[in-house]
Parts: sequence; C-alpha cells; structure tokens
Amino acid sequence: MRNKKSKYVIGVDGGGTKTEAALADLKGKILKSTKTGPSNLRNIGIEKSAENIALAIKKVLPKGRKVLSIFVGLAAVEEEYKFKKGKIKKEILKKLRNFKGNLAIGSDQLVAFRSGIDGRDGVVLISGTGCVARGWRGRKDVKVSGWGWLNDEGSGFWAGQKGFQAVLEDLDGRGPKTKITKLLFRNWKIRRQENLLKKTYSEDFVHQISLISKVADEAAKKGDKIATSIMKESGKELSESAITVIEKLNLRKKKFPLVLVGKMFKSEACLRILKRDIRKRAPKVKFIFPRQEPVIGAVKLAIENI
Repeated sequence: MRNKKSKYVIGVDGGGTKTEAALADLKGKILKSTKTGPSNLRNIGIEKSAENIALAIKKVLPKGRKVLSIFVGLAAVEEEYKFKKGKIKKEILKKLRNFKGNLAIGSDQLVAFRSGIDGRDGVVLISGTGCVARGWRGRKDVKVSGWGWLNDEGSGFWAGQKGFQAVLEDLDGRGPKTKITKLLFRNWKIRRQENLLKKTYSEDFVHQISLISKVADEAAKKGDKIATSIMKESGKELSESAITVIEKLNLRKKKFPLVLVGKMFKSEACLRILKRDIRKRAPKVKFIFPRQEPVIGAVKLAIENI
C-alpha cells in the first residue's frame, strides 16, 4: 500500500494564455498545481510551448518520488501538429532530462471533456481565449471551429475584439456611446487614448484583447446595449458550433452530455442564448459545468495511460 501511495501522475493543460500542471496520486487527488506561460503551438511554436510545459512539470515534480505517467493536452495538436507529436514530446523530454515515466500528448479538447465526465461519448464546447467544439460517439470524432484567434467566433478574443472596436468607435464619435469605454479605462487604470493603444498592442496583445470580453460582460450587466449585443452574439456563434457537432454525430434526438469549459460561459447574456438555441435543436442535451479546472481531465488521462 505504501508503495502505491508513493507513485504519482501529472496532468498538463496547455492553453493560449497559460499552462497549468497538476500532480496527483493514483486516485486522482490533486496534491500540487502550478501555472506558467502559454503553450499554444499555433501561437508560439513548438520550442517555446515545450519550454513552458517543461517548466510547469518541473514545478510540481515531487523529489524522490516516482511519477509513472504524464499527459499533456494541447491546442492544435490534433490538427496541423498531428504529425509532429514525436518532435513535441522529444522537446519536452529534453528539457525534463531524467524523467523515465510515460509521457503522452493529446488534444486539449479531450482534456476539457474529461474534466466534466468520466465517459467517452458526448460533446465539449470550449470558449476561453479561443473556442472549439468537438464530440465523440463510438468511433466517430467530429471537430468544429478552433481555427485560431483570427477566426474563433464566440471566443474571448473575438468578443474582446468586438468590444475594442466599439470603444474606438465611441472615442471617434463614429459609433454610439458605450459603457465599455469608461469601464475599460477604469479597469486598466488609464486616462489617455494613447495609453489605451499602448496597453492593448502590448507584447501579449492576444491576452489583452481577450480581457476586454470581461469588461464587455460587465457593461452588459449594467444594461449597455452594445455590450449586451456582443455577448449575445457570442452565445449564438458558440451555439452554432456545438449544434454542428451535434448534428454530425446524429445526437439531436439522443440524451448526451455537453461539457461547457471556459470563462465566456460566466457571461449570463452569452450562456442564456447558447442554452436556448441548443435546446431548440437538441432538447435532451444535458449541460455540464466541470467543478474543477480542465487540468483534472489531463490527470484522468495520465492515470489511464499507466
């Protein structure tokens, strides 16, 4: 029993703004977790992603204890990086040096899905910095959206960009007044328009733009029409992605779980439209909001890979 307790797994959830790693025992209990910089392959490439992943793993690695398995969930790894998994794995292991356990790499979508349920069939809809919908039914695997922050309709970046555009139109007088402007200046502690641009077009502008979605939601809660429209449109766009997956898997008349992961679902305006539209097309859907961070899904997969 003592020997079993001294063995561990590590789950890693790599995203567009951060990488989270968690150390857990073989029952899935998280003992330690940490966060490092982003590890989205599409945004920063293999080498920098591997660097942030390895750093996160090192921070939770227990000294003198055996880690049997590590599972790393990454965005875009099943798309354009599908045939580069070996290279990604090699880069991570090179930075970990003496790790002798099993290291597997898979989709962040699978990690997010498994954070909500233990089953293998169903749909996950993710909307954080970016967004994607993916579902599984038997051997069928369907993915919709997730094309990167230049497209990802309904994501935090997309909504933030809409909010930023509304602010600029307000400042110019080209568009209606919006509470987003005042709230953004106050939240970012800036007074001049020039400082707004400096803050926005910073080195981490993707993260900065995504943060504006939170400000837009705050304005929507205060009754701002422009902000409310942005958040509702986000819900509509996200629902369309999920519905497309549902229809491709022939789940419209079936009972199935839909796991919702990401900060965009904290918006009441966004979530209300999303639920309404999906229920119209798939009335037996069961919405699931994971109580724990997506990294728990990576922990589950690490345990399964022992």
